[in-house]
Amino acid sequence: MNVRPLSDRVLVQRLEEEETTKGGIIIPDTAKEKPQQGKVVAIGEGKLLDNGNRVTPGVKVGETVLFGKYAGTEIKVDGQEYLILREDDIFGVFSN
Repeated sequence: MNVRPLSDRVLVQRLEEEETTKGGIIIPDTAKEKPQQGKVVAIGEGKLLDNGNRVTPGVKVGETVLFGKYAGTEIKVDGQEYLILREDDIFGVFSN
């Protein structure tokens, strides 16, 4: 990976949305919404406070997270699409 997030930013790869519903209906690409779940690929060193201390990030590489529909900035690296989010844009972490 050639990208290292800075400060409290997190690099996430979106998880693919299901192609069919539980009832078996196939969802075309034009009707799909962007997934709001992703896998953490890289994290920054943490937020820098006014007193000079760093707050350790609350997420770890490899965890699956839930984030807002319009959160972050989309980037493309080596043909793969990623999302750079602030740690505050992450709503929660899925347990294994």
